[in-house]
Amino acid sequence: MPDVYPRTFSHIGLSVTDLDKAVQFYTEVMGWYLIMPPTTISEDKSAIGVMCSDVFGEKWGSFRIAHLSTGDRVGVEIFEFPNAERPQNNFEYWKSGIFHFCVQDPDVEGLAEKIVAAGGRQRMPVREYFPGEKPYRMVYMEDPFGNIIEIYSHSYELTYSAGAYA
Repeated sequence: MPDVYPRTFSHIGLSVTDLDKAVQFYTEVMGWYLIMPPTTISEDKSAIGVMCSDVFGEKWGSFRIAHLSTGDRVGVEIFEFPNAERPQNNFEYWKSGIFHFCVQDPDVEGLAEKIVAAGGRQRMPVREYFPGEKPYRMVYMEDPFGNIIEIYSHSYELTYSAGAYA
């Protein structure tokens, strides 16, 4: 039997309609580090060009990408494809696929305000998991491009090991 162990999270890829504005948002609002500035990748015979053809198929042309890193070293690739579109509703939670990512900040309300001030949207009021008992809070937001961001006040492990739904 093969060894089974928890893998670490390497990175996530986000699509946006304006890469420069997204880099500004994620560095200034979320505080993430820019590790590779916006760069154009073109369909060609280079190693990255061939890898992208493997993923996107033929005739993808080009796209722009930037690489960022969170405070806990999780990478964030931000893509801007030609003719990028922001869907009217990017919150189709009933469909298979990733519908949000979550960040942790003890000042949930403060980060929510920053996201809204930068052109994002608050989807719900800040809620407590254990009202009057423990200070665990959360809220769902959208970045300015419609990507869904959840904010937790405490770690995932602490929130759920405490019996959040008990």
